[in-house]
Amino acid sequence: MKHANPTNSAVAASRPRLSRRLSFTLLATAMLLAACTTGRPPEAVALELPTHYREQVAPIDGAWKLAAPADSPGAGAWWTRFGDPELNRLVDAAAVSNATLAIALARVKEARAVTGLADAGRAVQLGAGFGPGRAGTAQGTVTTWQAPLTVSYEVDLFGRLSDASRAAAMDAQAQEAAYGAVLLALRADVAQQYFSIRALDAEIDVLQKTIVLRNQGLKLAQHRYEAGDSSELDVAQARTEAAIVNAELEGVVRERAQHDHALAILLDRAPSAHTLAPAPLVLSAVQIPAGLPSQLLERRPDIAQAQRQLAAGSARVGAATAAFFPQLNLTGSGGLASNQLHDLFKWSSRSWMLGPVLGTVLSLPILDGGRRDADLARNNARYEALVAAYRQQVLIAFREVEDNLSAIHTLDRQMGFEDQAIASAQLAARLADARYRNGSASYIEVIDAQRSSLASQRARAISAGRRAVASVGLIRALGGGWQIGAASPAPAPLLSLSQPAGQ
Repeated sequence: MKHANPTNSAVAASRPRLSRRLSFTLLATAMLLAACTTGRPPEAVALELPTHYREQVAPIDGAWKLAAPADSPGAGAWWTRFGDPELNRLVDAAAVSNATLAIALARVKEARAVTGLADAGRAVQLGAGFGPGRAGTAQGTVTTWQAPLTVSYEVDLFGRLSDASRAAAMDAQAQEAAYGAVLLALRADVAQQYFSIRALDAEIDVLQKTIVLRNQGLKLAQHRYEAGDSSELDVAQARTEAAIVNAELEGVVRERAQHDHALAILLDRAPSAHTLAPAPLVLSAVQIPAGLPSQLLERRPDIAQAQRQLAAGSARVGAATAAFFPQLNLTGSGGLASNQLHDLFKWSSRSWMLGPVLGTVLSLPILDGGRRDADLARNNARYEALVAAYRQQVLIAFREVEDNLSAIHTLDRQMGFEDQAIASAQLAARLADARYRNGSASYIEVIDAQRSSLASQRARAISAGRRAVASVGLIRALGGGWQIGAASPAPAPLLSLSQPAGQ
């Protein structure tokens, strides 16, 4: 401690010149080292991307352009393109109340707070205190009262602090991308559950109409049997077919209830508190432009998350490498000190102190039991894993796009054949019914024709539902919505915590 009085000033003036020169030499060396940075692995990985999707057909329209990169949560209100007000309401409600989305948002807040902690290490640290100190010598003990103000600052030698700060910032951006992925998945899940329910509604409608026909057929068989125009076998067969269709209806109703319960959970509601009213499935003529494979890396939030995790891993390798080199801390304090409490706040009690060598503390680690080597090896291994995870995520994205493109193309052709089958089966059913009424055919022929008609109509309803689900799956695989226009908009800003979770 150095007090501002004549005696201490004389002592300071008599400090050896060698110590002063050494301090200036160390300071100059520290300034030179501060310009140095440690090497670290790259934050981006070169990928060999295909020039087109294997399942992609000719471009739909040259005016279609993909939306902005999916760093912004939920790029484009793509669900509105289906033109279903009920779907729009459900998607909006889920984005406001879903618990999984709230968890993802909380993780974004946590990651941003961690970034603030990392940035704090690069700032000047200032503190104040007050209290007594007790010291003793051979002549006796003395109490010293102090009211110091301390300041410290670590010079970012070799970029250790900046690498740690960048790693935290990349982690925060990765969590923002994860939020976008959760929001996209939530909206897609709601839409897929909705279309699955509507497809089951279409099946239920077909089965209910078939039950009406079966009951009519049973009455006709009973009437013909009572009139002596047919045997009891026709009545038994008609009753059997009616029971089979009723059983099938119960199975479809059960499956619809399960999908309805799943939709309620997505809306953060108890299944008992939510019921989606029945309605027929209305197919939309929405066409989805797949774009170029290279654009997929900019649009998918999960790929953005993996890339930012890779960048964070690279920064951590740099910070672990910098730990092998010296650290430079600038420290100092000033305030009041006195042996008597009543003299503490007098101007003559002022004091100040710098570090051992003109305010610098240059520490150089030598032996640590292999701690830094192990930490560097750990971060290098994590970086290698992140590289592999990034490549894998890109491949998964391409597979999901190809799967849904293939599903849409094959389902379109399948529904075309099913339309032909429905027309033919309905004609056959009408002809068989007419022949049976005229006594020219047995009831078995009528049953077979009606079975074919029912099977073809149910298959068409199932395929239509799968087509809608695959459309949503393709939108999800492509990273979100799209827009019509001559140019894509500029990338939107990252998630703002002041906005509602569903915006």
